[in-house]
Amino acid sequence: MDTQTQASADWVALETKHASGAYAPKPITFVRGEGVRMWDAEGKEYIDCGTGIGVAALGHAHPALTKAIADQASTLMTVAAGYYHNDVRAAFMAKLAQIAPEGMNRVFVSNSGTESIEAALKMAKLKTGRSGVVAAIRGFHGRTMGTLGATWKKTYREPFFPLIPGYSHVPFGDVHAIKEAVTQETAAVLLEPIQGEGGIYPAPEGYLKKVREICDENGALLILDEVQSGMGRTGKWFACEHSDVVPDALCLAKALGAGMPIGATVFKDELSFDKGQHGSTYGGNPLACRAALTVIETIESENLLQHIAEVGEYFKEGLLALADLNPDKIKEVRGIGLMLAVQTKDKVAPILNALLENGVMALGATPTSMRFLPSFIISKDEVDHVLSVLDDVL
Repeated sequence: MDTQTQASADWVALETKHASGAYAPKPITFVRGEGVRMWDAEGKEYIDCGTGIGVAALGHAHPALTKAIADQASTLMTVAAGYYHNDVRAAFMAKLAQIAPEGMNRVFVSNSGTESIEAALKMAKLKTGRSGVVAAIRGFHGRTMGTLGATWKKTYREPFFPLIPGYSHVPFGDVHAIKEAVTQETAAVLLEPIQGEGGIYPAPEGYLKKVREICDENGALLILDEVQSGMGRTGKWFACEHSDVVPDALCLAKALGAGMPIGATVFKDELSFDKGQHGSTYGGNPLACRAALTVIETIESENLLQHIAEVGEYFKEGLLALADLNPDKIKEVRGIGLMLAVQTKDKVAPILNALLENGVMALGATPTSMRFLPSFIISKDEVDHVLSVLDDVL
């Protein structure tokens, strides 16, 4: 089917007719991508700084990734992990364990970020025999019934009350609040090292180390949600490395498959499930595992961690310069690597719309903050273009 023979409005009307109603997308139909760019049905070009909410880590149609997916699709796409072993799955799990923080050498493979957190929460309850979970205000951990209690935003939670009991929320970065909240009834503390949907708030210096100590003192697990911050987005494989903290379980997705749906929970030996305690029909399928393995290998072979750190700092400096030029419009710039946010003094929606009209895709977070989550291969020249467009819009 040649999707480019019809106008965007035709596809918008068709999708709207059959969609669930859960989303409210912009009236634009994207039909092609290459590198850091995407094109709509009318042929208009955009620089993608949203990347499917931080998913397209290698950009669009990366040659190594597309070849790996095509090769695997023509070889073997599915082997149920609950019944048989698989060479690609084994290689992927071994590679992920190799780059994971020390001592984390077990992997449960799933299909999404919220599933990776579900697995970690199950581990915590099995290990501790407790039910309490402490999460953070502004945190986002998914929308399934198991993770919804940990997600802070009330509009996500309240329509589905009553939720699973035992969840509580404390201010992010407040050590005293965590110390008060964690008790002998707490199974786990669940945190994002950098809050993503909450507006890109990195953990304050020393905070995660203190949380680690508090968990250890009370026999609770520390689960770090790196669904958005992991797999290199901050210039290190995992954001917790900036704090020199090793969690009990690490939850991954988004950039892990760079477009192929996959989630993974990486954890310590002592948290392993017994047979039948958890499972996933599609989790660990060879197609997704081949994609994720290729993502890790490509980040290594193209030295992208260093590139992310350098270009991310360059991008942040450019945003800070724009903040200095527009003190009446920009309140703050936050983030690490290629996980950046601009906090505005007024509603951010008009700025995002104007950026889109001028060929730059960015994401909202809160009503007054926007996120930039470009692919790991973005160049300084492309960053300059994004900054120029933002300057004009402001």
